[in-house]
Amino acid sequence: MPSPRTGSAAEATLGSIMRKVQWRLVPVLLLMYTLAFLDRVNIGFAKTEYMADTGLTETAYALGAGIFFVAYAFFEVPSNLLLHRVGAKFWLARIMVTWGVISALMAFAHNEWIFYGVRVLLGVAEAGLFPGVILYITYWAVAEYRSRFTGLFMMGIPLAYVLGGPVSGAFLDMHGVLGLAGWQWMFGLEGLLTVVFGFWVYFYLDSKPDDAKWLTAGEKKVLNAAIALDNEERAAAGRGHHEPWYKPLTNPRLVYIALCSFSVQICMYGFTFYLPSQVQALTGQKVGFLVGVITAIPWIVALVITRYTTLFSDKTGQRRWTAVFAYSLAVIGLTGSVLFKAEPVVAIAFLCLVAGSLVSVQPIMWTFPASILTGAAAAAGIGLINSLGNLGGFFAPNIRAAVLNAYGYVSPPKTGTLDAAQLAVNAHAQDMATYTIAGVGVIGMILFACITFVGYQGKIEPVGRKLKVTSGSTATSTEKALA
Repeated sequence: MPSPRTGSAAEATLGSIMRKVQWRLVPVLLLMYTLAFLDRVNIGFAKTEYMADTGLTETAYALGAGIFFVAYAFFEVPSNLLLHRVGAKFWLARIMVTWGVISALMAFAHNEWIFYGVRVLLGVAEAGLFPGVILYITYWAVAEYRSRFTGLFMMGIPLAYVLGGPVSGAFLDMHGVLGLAGWQWMFGLEGLLTVVFGFWVYFYLDSKPDDAKWLTAGEKKVLNAAIALDNEERAAAGRGHHEPWYKPLTNPRLVYIALCSFSVQICMYGFTFYLPSQVQALTGQKVGFLVGVITAIPWIVALVITRYTTLFSDKTGQRRWTAVFAYSLAVIGLTGSVLFKAEPVVAIAFLCLVAGSLVSVQPIMWTFPASILTGAAAAAGIGLINSLGNLGGFFAPNIRAAVLNAYGYVSPPKTGTLDAAQLAVNAHAQDMATYTIAGVGVIGMILFACITFVGYQGKIEPVGRKLKVTSGSTATSTEKALA
């Protein structure tokens, strides 16, 4: 009878299966999040035109942009628990279809109250997508692959801008076609695209490895063995097995990660909601196709930074200091974009650092709660972290609006221009708002640097090294054993 081997043989076998899983699932998850993030922040592309047509003030815009996250936060945990109960593919498809329909309804939001209502409904509909996918990844990927899987999924953020910037700008340029405003075309068409993709997702995804017809029986056995071993280690790290769903809601370690996420989301949405208008100010161009193309540049850079940062984190096992370094780029970039705003090319280069930082730090951050939670507790805990963290999306535009008001900012009129003195006041107010967001980034860096003090591991050991593989066999004869 062949003898079992551990180490490199097991790692190679598991690695082959992980690559197969990655190519099957991650591209679809990536497109899902691309559409989700685009439908969430396309209001930033339409900001100038939409405010001019509807008469919204900066304060009303900030409230409407941010109120999405309040509704989103409230429904996160129940949505993730339902995903765990009814199955991932049905629930993720349901989320996409309903949010796509509601996003398209933004085309009819002609006043601030309808705007608020649609943004609330959009938050309710989309709640659960992001934590649902984070949970879904734990069904398929072990610890040493989770950062890169999550990183590839979160490339949906930069792709939403790389593809969505020019596309949204082109839709805005359709102003007047069939008597509709450009922002109506943008919201309607992008929402309907999401609906169509959501129906397709239902027939493509598999909820668990056992459902996957594209894996052999042997591959399922190896993958289930690795996932089982990973779950055992996560349960042990969480100091308990099969915890009830409500237990993580009182776990201080999860609240700590939620604070980390909260700081990241303030920086993320304090950056993304205003990036098109910031590029407009740097270039002097109207928000349209050209500004959309320029806005895409930082997100192209973010794709590269995110890919290599998450690979580095997985290969070295280093989580804490990789997160601190990645987050530091946002602070440097936000500060530099203000200091060098007289040089548009240099300022945009600093904006590239911000985009790369805020995307790449998040998949690393999500490996921490995934390392201590399993089952229904993982569904509730991940939902809790994302719901509390995403409240940063509510606070970000309102923090910026408060700083702008404090420094005397005045919204440009629909017709005519502001005088030179007021333009200077507005520019200084915008600078101070950006510095404020950078200050939140500094706090976030400190939180990540201190993460081991609340019981998380700063560095992990690969699960593949702890599996045993029968000598001379293929994947079909691989069996699980604890080292």
